[in-house]
Amino acid sequence: MISIEHRDNLVAITVFGEFALADYKEFEELVNYKIQFAGQIDLLFDLREMAGFTLDVAWEEIKFSRQHAHDFRRIAVLTSDQWLTWSAWVSQLFVDAAVQVFDDEAEARDWLGATIEAAE
Repeated sequence: MISIEHRDNLVAITVFGEFALADYKEFEELVNYKIQFAGQIDLLFDLREMAGFTLDVAWEEIKFSRQHAHDFRRIAVLTSDQWLTWSAWVSQLFVDAAVQVFDDEAEARDWLGATIEAAE
């Protein structure tokens, strides 16, 4: 299950339990809409409550990242899991965005907010 928050050029997603393909498709749909009308966006992935993800989500994420290699400014990942930290690092190979891992949500939002303030 996921929870999505969006405003201006930020899309924040929180994953609870297993991240399934239907959840990822919901995320993709919103991101595609935001990119179409707002241009480049920032992403915040809160994966602290994620129990895992299905293989089809991993494959979809690779395809989606390659399609949108230039559509993100910054991507903040909230996790303390070393595997997810490594995965975030690898995803930098597919996108031009700055990707940073945080364990504190306020720090992640501050980092993403610096992008919005700098653009104004």
